[in-house]
Formats: sequence, structure tokens, C-alpha cells
Amino acid sequence: MLLDVSGVSKAYPGLPVLKEISFQAAQGEIVCLLGPSGCGKTTLLRIVAGLDTPDTGRVCFDGQDLAGVPVHRRNFGFMFQDYALFPHRDVMANVAFGLRMQMSSPAEITARVREMLALVELSGYERRRVLELSGGEQQRVALARSLAPRPRLLMLDEPLGALDRALREQLMNDLRGILKRVNVTALYVTHDQEEAFAIADRVLILRAQPESGAGGWIEQDGTPQQVYRRPATEYVARFLGFKNLVAGVIASAPRRSDAGAGAVVVDTPLGRLAVTDAPERRAPGQPVTVLIRPEAAQVRTDDGDRVGRANAIAGRLLEASFRGSYYLIRTEHAGGVTLTCEASATDADLPAVGGELVLWLDPAAVTLLAPSERT
Repeated sequence: MLLDVSGVSKAYPGLPVLKEISFQAAQGEIVCLLGPSGCGKTTLLRIVAGLDTPDTGRVCFDGQDLAGVPVHRRNFGFMFQDYALFPHRDVMANVAFGLRMQMSSPAEITARVREMLALVELSGYERRRVLELSGGEQQRVALARSLAPRPRLLMLDEPLGALDRALREQLMNDLRGILKRVNVTALYVTHDQEEAFAIADRVLILRAQPESGAGGWIEQDGTPQQVYRRPATEYVARFLGFKNLVAGVIASAPRRSDAGAGAVVVDTPLGRLAVTDAPERRAPGQPVTVLIRPEAAQVRTDDGDRVGRANAIAGRLLEASFRGSYYLIRTEHAGGVTLTCEASATDADLPAVGGELVLWLDPAAVTLLAPSERT
């Protein structure tokens, strides 16, 4: 692995920040540090960059321990949320800044700046003043400046955080594409799950409990698909915005819970649920938390005879909000359990608010979670 962070901890007087952080990143891999404010994401970036030193642990790059290696000798790039562009200089001068620090020749600087501006789709902007650019254009200039010196590692700290939602949506895919084209290893910090899923190859979800003296640790490490489909704990599920968490008890389980081995059956206040996405072996009688992902539900208004079978639950519609390709619906079921789900706008046969319906829950979109407590 190109980057190897091992056992890194950091604390300030009365303030734990990081607790035994370990992870690796390969050449060209985009690793996203995802978590709420205060979990140590930016501090971790600063330690990798050499701007802070860890209390314990080490950071290695390409087999070299970076302890004692000054910031300017690491050849790492850093892109900030506010871009940190020089407002009194034009685009050419901003992008060329790192190249001049490397003592590149004027011809090399001109060629590299043009190459980087073409990469970020700003060809011809060399003499534009920074203050004349839109927020999205400034973000692209900052990215070009970060990439121009050919950094061995690029660190991005909430780079889209200052943009409005529409522009952020537009730039998410562009940013991933640019990073992949230059094949740079990247550490990307954000608190936005959608941004992390769109950009990252791998997501590290950080969690902290400073009130109990615990700095930030990695609660889950996985691809965006793995993190979404199988949150490691109830904490991860709630942080990702999942609302449908229901207590249950294992009623029966096959000997193996891998693909094709049958479903785990769980008794819940909603009734009996079959779950095919159960990565760990479960024993009958074991208490679990059931996550019902929002895409799990299919709405039925004429399937009352299905109620009582696994995954068919009766209820009533509390509200429905049209979102274009789907309705966001909230329903109430047995035991006062409420669910929030996405019903296809083309397939949904919704009753009036207050009306009865049946939800059929896809067993592949129902997951069993591990306890959320840290041990």
C-alpha cells in the first residue's frame, strides 16, 4: 500500500481527538473520511500532511516513515474548503504557484498550467482575475493548482462545502473523474454522505465520544456500496440518515447466512420479517436491530390476504411527498412503529392520507445490524 497510517492517536489538554486510527490507501485510490464535526477528520489530514504530530502511531508513505520529514519535503497537495486562492493574482499565477516553488522553468510552468486548466475545463482562463470567477470556477482553479506540482498524495478538506447544492451536485462527478484521470492517491474529508458515496473508492466512517473521553475512531471501513448496504452498527445507519430501525429477535436462521443459503427470520413488532442480507451467522433467540432501507418497500392496496406472511405488513399512510421519480412516504404500523420509505412514482398505488395499505418489504433490502456500543 502507498499510504499506511498505523495506530495514530492525538489529544490536546482536556480534548481527545483521535484514537488508534489505522488504514491504508493504494496508488490512485480515493479514500473518504466521513463523519460529523468534532470526530477528528481535519486533524487526521494535518497529521498526514505533517502540520501536526501524533501522540502515538506513525504515518508511512511508499515504505518511508514520515516522522521528522518536514511538510515541504513530503510533496503532498492540500485543497481547502475556502480554496485559499490569491485574489490579487490571475488564474495563471495561482495555478503556477507550486511550480514556481519547485523552481520549474518558465516554459515548463506555462505548459503545465495549460495542461491543468484543460483538465479542469478552464482552457483560456489564464488571464482571468480570480474575483471574476464563479464559485465553481474558483474550485476548479484550486484543484488545478493542487495538482500542478504532481503531488504524491492529494488531501481535500470539504472542497465542495462552500458551494450551493446544485453546483455541488454538478461538480461531484467531475471531481472524481479528474482525480481518476491523473491517478493521484487522495484523502477526501466531508460530512456529507452523498458526496462521499459519489467520489470515494472507499469510505471510512469516523465516530467520537469526547464527552466520555474517547477521540475519533473508525466505526466502519468499506466501499460506498458496502457501507450503504450493510452499515456496521446502528450508529453508522443513523449517521447515514436511515430512519427505519426496528428491534427484533431471531426466530430461525439457516446454518449459513451467505448468498443462496436461505433467509434469516426475525420476529419484530411489525410481524415476521425474512432477511437475506445477513452477513454474520445468527442464532435463534438473539436480539438484533433490523434496518429497513428506504427502497425496500413496495406499496400494495389490494393485497390484504398477504398480511401475516413474512414481509407483508399492514398499515396506514401518514403522509406522502412527491419527489419526482418517487414518493417519500411515512406509514404507521403495529405497535406504533412508523417507517419512512421511497415508493416508485410510476408503480405506487397510494391511498389517500389516512388510508390503509400493505407494504411488502424486499428481503434483500433489509439488513441486520450489530450493536452500536464501542467495546
